[in-house]
Amino acid sequence: MEVMAPPIISALNGTSVKLSCTFNSCYKVENKQFSLNWTYQECKNCSEELFLQFKMKIMNKQLDRFGNRVEFTGNPTKNDVSFTLNNVQLEDEGTYNCYVLNPPDRQRGHASISLKVLTEEPPKRDSTVAVIVGASVGGFLAVVILVLMVVKCVRRKKQQRLNTDDQKTEEEGKTDGEGNPEEGTK
Repeated sequence: MEVMAPPIISALNGTSVKLSCTFNSCYKVENKQFSLNWTYQECKNCSEELFLQFKMKIMNKQLDRFGNRVEFTGNPTKNDVSFTLNNVQLEDEGTYNCYVLNPPDRQRGHASISLKVLTEEPPKRDSTVAVIVGASVGGFLAVVILVLMVVKCVRRKKQQRLNTDDQKTEEEGKTDGEGNPEEGTK
């Protein structure tokens, strides 16, 4: 049994948010045997509070914390056990645990979601400046590399010319130092 849920979900205060939880099982879901528990944990070391349960049908445990804001929106026969939390409050922030058991699977599957409640919508990220800076730096580096390659090629050509000129000079006039040809070059 594998249970999957996003590790972190952010929601804007006062909005609705779907806490998605899905599962994979080798066996078909039979409502008589299938069970689901959703729990809420305010902090890491706090105890878990059961607020949603499925045993043959969905049972909403009316926790004072959530009132009637919890709505089961999943479909166990389609391996979806998600729920929607309406009118999200700052106090709703915490860890939501999804426990699924689908006999004859022997292991109970588990996934956790950390809900972060935002008081204002995060600003849209404008990456225009980053793209301009990146393109400028990339362009500058390309020009520097090109200039270095040209300089290296020019130096190599000069070195080849000097080597060729030295060879020509040696071959043209091997002299004995007074302008007379050496005896071995005749």
